[in-house]
Amino acid sequence: MRRTRILSLFAAFAFTVMADPVSSVAYAIEAALRDLDGQLSDLFPAMLLVVVTIGLVAGTYHQLIRRFPSGGGGPEGVAAAFGESWAFLPLAALLIDFTLTVAVSCGAAAAAAISYLPGLASWRLPIAIGFALLVAAGILLGHRGRIAFATATILFIAFAFAVLAGGAGTAPATASPAPLVGDAGTIAVLLAMPLGMALATGVESPSNAIGHLGYFHDRGRRLFGQVTLWLMIAIVGGLTLGLTALAVSLGVSEPPADSTLLAEVARRSVGGGAPFAAFQALTALLLLAAAASAYAAASGVLRALAVHGAPGRGLLPAAFGLRNRGYVPYWGVLAVCGASCGLLVLAGGRETGIVGFYAVAVFISFVAALAACAKLSLNDRRRWAFLVNVAGLVPVAYVLFANCLRIDGIVSILASVAVATALWGSWVRRGRPGGIAGSVVEGSSAPARP
Repeated sequence: MRRTRILSLFAAFAFTVMADPVSSVAYAIEAALRDLDGQLSDLFPAMLLVVVTIGLVAGTYHQLIRRFPSGGGGPEGVAAAFGESWAFLPLAALLIDFTLTVAVSCGAAAAAAISYLPGLASWRLPIAIGFALLVAAGILLGHRGRIAFATATILFIAFAFAVLAGGAGTAPATASPAPLVGDAGTIAVLLAMPLGMALATGVESPSNAIGHLGYFHDRGRRLFGQVTLWLMIAIVGGLTLGLTALAVSLGVSEPPADSTLLAEVARRSVGGGAPFAAFQALTALLLLAAAASAYAAASGVLRALAVHGAPGRGLLPAAFGLRNRGYVPYWGVLAVCGASCGLLVLAGGRETGIVGFYAVAVFISFVAALAACAKLSLNDRRRWAFLVNVAGLVPVAYVLFANCLRIDGIVSILASVAVATALWGSWVRRGRPGGIAGSVVEGSSAPARP
């Protein structure tokens, strides 16, 4: 019985923290294809490079889970390697990333609904904002919906693999479909990779969320975190490459304005009837689960910062530390909701207008975590661990640099730096209280007790 309950807890834990990265399959492939101007011959190599890079990043987070079994991930690693003052950079980047996750997910959920009901296209912005408000209201009722996140993730994964199976026997739209790798252009692939790396968001989640497994010893938390991490990489990588290959083989290029790439692939694979409707509904549900997770994470981090240090002397206004009857930090939820709705208005409710910002902020956190882990590995004379860190750092640094050449990338980086600077200034004025890197654990998804 004990083993069964632990397996149930693992499923709830793993598929809850997996909602964000799995949901990114709904828009990351399309973002890369749009940057390739619809050239299918370049799409599979670009996404293959993305998946390989994510695997290298996961190698470092595997090490961070081993080093910090109480959670904290990148910020804890940065604090240990370079000092606590530097932990604000990845912490701020994650706050920006959480806010962008809400906006992108709600915009993509609206797109999924419109793909099934094109007549709703003129209502795209109200639908996206409505989703953002609906999820915020749900979060304010309490955190008991986390099991729904896990259920939505599992159902989407099952249906996505059904789409892959159905598409395997579907004839391509053209007599000579584009090859998966043969005609790829190296420059085009490298230029499209940064937007495709939107797929990487959420890789850090297991390293943060294990902090809530306090009823396990360090060994148990490490095991939960590391197995979840690699299961997540296998599922996200498998779905991404499978759906990309299916899009190429079926000749599904840039979708029309009232649809998405994922919807067009599913439509060709399973038809336009009930299975397609179910898949679109599950896609929207998963995206809203990812938004809910981001709301909870961001408001939790904001609360931790507000109550950090001496009573009444937190790094943020005391209002962010207040919680309602459901123990939800409601001012944090409202702040993230307002910012996300503002982004949706600026983008006209389209997730494609936000992905360029979204694919940047988290990479500040990744670069900081990879560099910190490399320094710690070098200090410990762990040569192979150091090589893994550097192997991940090189492509991630390239992605961050490439995004500096885009106006949306520059804006996202400046926003992260501005938030980090403001938090650092508040921290200095309050006497530099210790333990700041642990704030990210407060915002992680907490699984149910066994």
